[in-house]
Amino acid sequence: MYIRVLITSLLVAAGVSAPAASAAVTPGDGLALTPPMGFNNWNSTHCRADFNEAMVKGIADIFVSKGLKDAGYQYVNLDDCWALPQRGPDGNLVPDPVRFPNGIKHVADYVHDRGLKFGIYTSAGTKTCNSAGFPGGLGFEQQDANLFASWGVDYLKYDNCNNQGVDARLRYTTMRDALRRTGRPIVFSICEWGQNKPWEWAADVGHLWRTTGDISDNYSSMLNIAKRNWELADYAGPGHWNDPDMLEVGNGGMTDTEYRSHFGLWAIMAAPLLIGADLRKVSPATFDILGNREVIAVDQDPLGVQGKLTKSVGGLHVLVKPLRNGDKAVLLFNEGETTGQIATSAAELGLPRAPAYRLRDLWAHTDSHTAGTISATLPPHGSAMFRVSMDRSWAQYPPAVHAGASIETVYPGALPIVTPGTTTTVTTSITNNGRAPALFASSTLSAPSGWTVRADSPTSAVVLRTDQSFTTKWTVGVPAGLAPGTYVLQGQASYRPDVTLPYTLEVVVPGAPPSGTSFASDVKWLRVTNGFGPVELDRSNGERRAGDGNVITINGVQYAKGLGTHAPGVVEYYVAGRCTAVTADVGLDDEKGNNGTATFEIWADGQKVADSGVLTNLMPAKPLRADITGATLVRLISTDAGDGNNSDHTDWADARLICG
Repeated sequence: MYIRVLITSLLVAAGVSAPAASAAVTPGDGLALTPPMGFNNWNSTHCRADFNEAMVKGIADIFVSKGLKDAGYQYVNLDDCWALPQRGPDGNLVPDPVRFPNGIKHVADYVHDRGLKFGIYTSAGTKTCNSAGFPGGLGFEQQDANLFASWGVDYLKYDNCNNQGVDARLRYTTMRDALRRTGRPIVFSICEWGQNKPWEWAADVGHLWRTTGDISDNYSSMLNIAKRNWELADYAGPGHWNDPDMLEVGNGGMTDTEYRSHFGLWAIMAAPLLIGADLRKVSPATFDILGNREVIAVDQDPLGVQGKLTKSVGGLHVLVKPLRNGDKAVLLFNEGETTGQIATSAAELGLPRAPAYRLRDLWAHTDSHTAGTISATLPPHGSAMFRVSMDRSWAQYPPAVHAGASIETVYPGALPIVTPGTTTTVTTSITNNGRAPALFASSTLSAPSGWTVRADSPTSAVVLRTDQSFTTKWTVGVPAGLAPGTYVLQGQASYRPDVTLPYTLEVVVPGAPPSGTSFASDVKWLRVTNGFGPVELDRSNGERRAGDGNVITINGVQYAKGLGTHAPGVVEYYVAGRCTAVTADVGLDDEKGNNGTATFEIWADGQKVADSGVLTNLMPAKPLRADITGATLVRLISTDAGDGNNSDHTDWADARLICG
């Protein structure tokens, strides 16, 4: 039966022709026809002493020895702090003799000798962005451009600090013209943080432009930047790219799952791939992510189209990027805190109708075929990335099967909570997305030591035809006395011909709910996300490190207790039906002046029960009270009010949980 289906499908497929490849547009100077790839030291070193000549040379050597050069990485770029605080007597920038004892040209030559390219940094202002205030390029554009060209610079990152209010277009166009007059081909990276919407005017000024503020090495920062950047897909193309800032992959602030999503998002968005980690210190997993040539090929596809968001449901996103040979790259991404299942189709990707398609998994490096559905069960913050092709020989690949597990949650998107000493029902499913049948499909489920697992319905099916599924109900026993934390249930689907598909379901054992009346800052939250930096306890949010905020202050009034968050942010508590109300004075902290706007909301079991409306830094704190009687989960949510989250330091001052 299986062979008969394959032969029949092959004959049907024989008449299907692939779409013609599209030609890429070639801008005038021929630079950055694909997004630049390389390294920049800032994310890993800032201005520390270990940013020096030895480090830069070491990165160039690693590019060669670890295969990154062969994978497409070219540029080894310096960021701020390479120069002395004062220009020389001739007006030239002077390399720091401690950091770079042999000078910048020596380092550039070293990089060039390894077949790589060299980049440097300055600012379109009187000083650079570091607090030490190194000299910027404003008023010295031609002198600096000539100096850079004499050193062999191939790439200039031009920042936006201390710009003295000079029009951005004028500042960046002046440096563009100065670079061109040197006669040396230099990629020009505009780094004005998206403040002047450069995507609307800079296509003939720079080869790439920052679309956002600086990235931080945490999931919330990466996610917020990705979301802002993917809205600008129409502005990118060969020689002019949207730049959502450098990669944080390998710096240690995210999990490998989150770093794979980070890398995949940047690739599907045709973003520059500039490594921000010190490659002398990273793990083998980091090299596996950064060196994934199949994902890199999506980023570097010469058609030069930035992928677009085509579907978004409850934090589950589909981004699609057309490729020059007619294939489509697709990223399935789960931004949420719980396991999620998401699907799209060949029709939604814009592919012509066909009996089936080849489906290449770009992380597993495996092939299957699909009748049209592309789907995955994704862990929190996880993603899957595929290349979908019109391939007449699709039937040589096994059918694509989607498998996953779920339990009921308090509200859609809530954490899958289990309580020690009880049982819970887990549902596993297997679906055949292929044109040919999946034979002898079966499902298994296992739990950590001390747990019990019992199947309450059949665990196998002899045949699964196209789009056919079967589910299994399992009773899972949770041991009494289990410590709070996240526990992983392991599932596996298998089918012939000899294919196994592992998947996981994370479940959460919460801590004890609060009792009496407690300050929110004294209660351990269940989960938290934040726009920048960590949520602070009894301090404002300082955006980067824990404890770098100040006394919570709203419109001149100080508070000893509260939560210092940054929009968009969520702080969730497990209250187990024991609490009746939440109270707080909410507002934007004074530490960021008059720049912020935000809203504050309280949600109980997926229902909004209080809303502050839009508040600004100029407004006093607003008392907020919510009835949460009977709720299991309570969320304190701040939003950016729809205008971006710069300076949105959102305070939940004097926040209290009133419980029985």
